[in-house]
Amino acid sequence: MIDVLLVDDEALTLELHRHYLERLEGFRVVGECTGARAAVTALLGGPPVDLVLLDMTMPDGTGLDVLRHVRARGSTVDVIAVTGVRDADAVRQTVGLGVAQYLVKPVTFGVFRERLEQYAEYHARSRLSSGPSTQEEIDALLSASRATGTIRVPKGLSADTLARVTSAVREAGPLSASEAATRLGISRVSARRYLEHLAASGRVERAARHGGQGRPETEYRWR
Repeated sequence: MIDVLLVDDEALTLELHRHYLERLEGFRVVGECTGARAAVTALLGGPPVDLVLLDMTMPDGTGLDVLRHVRARGSTVDVIAVTGVRDADAVRQTVGLGVAQYLVKPVTFGVFRERLEQYAEYHARSRLSSGPSTQEEIDALLSASRATGTIRVPKGLSADTLARVTSAVREAGPLSASEAATRLGISRVSARRYLEHLAASGRVERAARHGGQGRPETEYRWR
């Protein structure tokens, strides 16, 4: 079981993330903090946890402050940032302080599940053996831990929109480009570009949808 500490100053966000984790196997919330100082106290003086879902902006400090304090005291707890901060410098600093993932609010359940399942794989692999690892085992562990271990975003596409399209197909698929466009509030042409990129990446499969008038429509189903 992976013990999780939630850190966010918004009660609704804490409730949402708690609800998300309750839907995932292998995770349990063991504590909640609404401020940076409370998080530092919990991590340095409370029962050990495996993972922290950490907000970056709180009234009494930032997530970076929390990370600097606990890392300085030798804590190696795993951290996933969940924040509305999109500043590139903030992202670089959090990665430098050992953040495993960086999720931008609002986070859909589909994206949340994908990243937490990726983390769970890393967590399991990192505890398989305490002895020397082979190169293959090290490569697999690094692959599972990478925050960029999802689909690479090519030039001209938005990472946020790609995440939304991915979640839509996973949660409501199979979808046509028209259905995805209506669901997400984007143009059909844009929806098709993202869906085709997912297909080219091997994440979705195309199929012809028959039954309507005119030419068959292409639908996209998560693999």
